[in-house]
Parts: sequence; C-alpha cells; structure tokens
Amino acid sequence: MEPFNTLNAKAAPLDMINVDTDIIIPKQFLKTVKRTGLGVSAFYNIRYDDDGNPLPDFVLNKPEYADAQILITGENFGCGSSREHAPWAILDMGFRCIISPSFADIFFNNSFKNGILPIELPQEQVDQLMESAEQDPDALIQIDLEKQTITRGNKFSVEFEIDPFRKHCLMNGLDDIGLTLEKGLHIDTFEEKRGVEQPWV
Repeated sequence: MEPFNTLNAKAAPLDMINVDTDIIIPKQFLKTVKRTGLGVSAFYNIRYDDDGNPLPDFVLNKPEYADAQILITGENFGCGSSREHAPWAILDMGFRCIISPSFADIFFNNSFKNGILPIELPQEQVDQLMESAEQDPDALIQIDLEKQTITRGNKFSVEFEIDPFRKHCLMNGLDDIGLTLEKGLHIDTFEEKRGVEQPWV
C-alpha cells in the first residue's frame, strides 16, 4: 500500500448525500478480486448513458476535474452494502482523500485499509471546500496527515481528527498484510520454538 504523508491536489465536488456503495461500484462489476481496473466503472449508473457514453454534465466526467485526487462530497458517503470494491474503485480513479461530513462505518474502515484517507469535517467546512472546488477547479488543496491539517492557499485552513493507529498505518503504507509482516521476526521465532517443543503439530 502506498504511504500517505502529504497531498497537494485538485478537488472534485460531488454534491450528493447518501452515496451508497452500489452507486460507487454497481453489483455487475463485483466479479473481480483485483484491486485495479475498477475506476472506469466507478459511479457507472450516473456517469454513463444507456449506451455507455460519458455524461458530460456529471462532475467527474468534466475535464477540469480529470486529475483530481481529493473528492469532496455529502454526508453518509459509502452507505449500503459492505463491498470493499467501493474503495478499490475510488482509489483506481485516482482519489487518495475523501472529505465528507460523515461516512458509513464499513466504508470508512475499508478506505483506511486501502490507502485512502477519509476525513470528516463539519458541514459548514465541507460546504466551503465544495464551493471553492466548483468556483476554482484548478485550486490546490494541501492535506498534511502528520500535522492533520487541510489548507487551501491563505483562504482556508482547518485541523482534522484521526485515530493514531490509522494514521500510523497510512503514513507507513501498512494494510492488514503489512501489519502482519511487521511481526515477521516474532512469528518466525514462535514457529521455530514450537517446532522444537511440539514437533508433532
């Protein structure tokens, strides 16, 4: 998993509430177990027409947001079924950070495990960032995970909360497998000792 330290990037405003995981990645795309390749199908039902052509009015199809790495959206993002394909799809689109007033718990947890930083801010601050992204798509927002700050030039600066363990994992690029491998020496020592003391196991 790629470490997350600081991010200077454009933001895309997805002004929707209750975006569930079936909107993020519809069920017909859940057949794969690969974490890559899902970005093109993300938000499929609201991103494309019946013939599979991109809808020009959908915000994530607009060229000014093509290289955005921060997604600003409404409350209760990621609700619905507990599919890990949802953060996979969002990450594959190029987003490393999502800012919202609130997230569904399972999506929130899965995001951290896949290298995405979900940040909860008060509605008023989310509205400010949403408006600035709409009015000035080229403006860069800086996310500093170590300092736990979000800044936009000299016009916006706030701090955000994050669990220290999740912060450690993101900054060091540790998913569940990476965390286990950190204990590799202890695991090897245990297995060697058990092999001597309990060779029948």
